[in-house]
Amino acid sequence: MDKNSQEFVQLLTQVQPTLYAYILSLVFNDAQAEDLLQETNITLWEKAEQFKAGTNFVAWTYRVAYFKVLAHRRAMARDRNMFNEELLDYLAERQVSRADLLDRRREALQDCLQKLSNYHRKLLKARYQPGGSIKTIASQKGCSAGVISQTLYRIRCALIKCVQTHVVAE
Repeated sequence: MDKNSQEFVQLLTQVQPTLYAYILSLVFNDAQAEDLLQETNITLWEKAEQFKAGTNFVAWTYRVAYFKVLAHRRAMARDRNMFNEELLDYLAERQVSRADLLDRRREALQDCLQKLSNYHRKLLKARYQPGGSIKTIASQKGCSAGVISQTLYRIRCALIKCVQTHVVAE
């Protein structure tokens, strides 16, 4: 895949939060995780042509990040607070399986959101857009904040139940 392709840039951008969380789960230090994320991004960019379209992009980025973390650990080998490699391998495997679950849940959430009425989707969007608040929505809708709050609560409960049903069904 070409590193300058829109698809690669989009995939790389979308994976940033989960990739950072993955790295952080292996190093337990915000500053180190941010540095390793940047190093990983550089390597991903340099090796973009090696990624095969249609394969698991997240797994590929995790693998590159894992090797960056290993290299970082070797460089920090004199630090007595470092975990052994067996624990690092265990944590890495666990995070990969969690990422798969998160992907399934994210897909299920998208399906569940589509099942909501237009009104409920618009209400969620209004609440969770930057600066969105229950008070603002209530004043725009001409009802109390309690009504909006209760409606949002019910929508969230329905979404949770729907996502759980989808994930269990898989």
